Amino acid sequence: MDRRALLLGLPLTFALPRFARAADFSTFLASLQARAAAEGIPSSIIETATGHLVPNQTVLRLDRHQPEFTETWAEYSSHVLNQTRVDAGTRKSEEMRDLFAAVTSRFGVSAAPLLGIWGIETNYGTTQGDFNVIDALTTLAWDRNSRYFGSEVISALRIIAAGDAPAPQLIGSYAGAMGQPQFMPSVYLSTAISFSGNGRPDIWSSDADSIASIANYLAKAGWVPEEPSSEPVLAPSSLDVAMSGRETIRTVGYWRAQGVQRLADAPNLPEDMPAALLLPDGAGGQAFLLYRNFYVIRRYNASDFYALAVGALGRMAVEA
Repeated sequence: MDRRALLLGLPLTFALPRFARAADFSTFLASLQARAAAEGIPSSIIETATGHLVPNQTVLRLDRHQPEFTETWAEYSSHVLNQTRVDAGTRKSEEMRDLFAAVTSRFGVSAAPLLGIWGIETNYGTTQGDFNVIDALTTLAWDRNSRYFGSEVISALRIIAAGDAPAPQLIGSYAGAMGQPQFMPSVYLSTAISFSGNGRPDIWSSDADSIASIANYLAKAGWVPEEPSSEPVLAPSSLDVAMSGRETIRTVGYWRAQGVQRLADAPNLPEDMPAALLLPDGAGGQAFLLYRNFYVIRRYNASDFYALAVGALGRMAVEA
């Protein structure tokens, strides 16, 4: 998973403040098990999935030593949008054309953003993480004394109880994000779908289920069909930088009147379409117009860089 941060500002993982650690692990685990039982999880599943757990030291180390992210957009995009990833996305776009068309028909989300998210999250399903999700989430719930992560443990147990996946299949990142879309367990329960026709959503080994589940997430978050999320533009050096930023929403026509130039291959958009201008590296760097779907992608990961990269990767993969 290639994100600027795993537990910082992400809606699927929720950044939480550091609280005092809960009591000793065994006491905390017993309390969490009692909570799961009170919420209707069968005791046999609780015992099998959690009875053997101890704090995962690797999860603790990774959580406590997250690096500072001080990259510029130019630096971030240079490695996230590498040619290997773009080429792989182009191949996926061509090989799975019929699947993407079927998903778009059902959810109104085109192939480009799906390829962008899929590619950045897990390199098209090839790097899903190798942590036992219940182990990782329980460790984080204890160390952070976090009800949120405790709730995600119970959601993971619900997945097992529903027969959607056995405990060993619940594999993902150290933050508990699972499968090709990197869904938290609660998001899996609310959003993952079986598009392959096998009856149960399989976001680990089914490309169809993974892509459709991403599309379902975006659709539920308000995706506007047939609109881009962002596009590169040329901004005049005379433009007041204070006018830029995703919160300053005007229209395409307004920005054109300010001297912003759209590129020759830009999609045909109405002049009154709402748009914001983003200069991720400030004056002199790249400029982008942002549209409504940009903010939908930020629901998946609350990072401007991430949302720009999703848009760019999708465009490059589909248009190659």
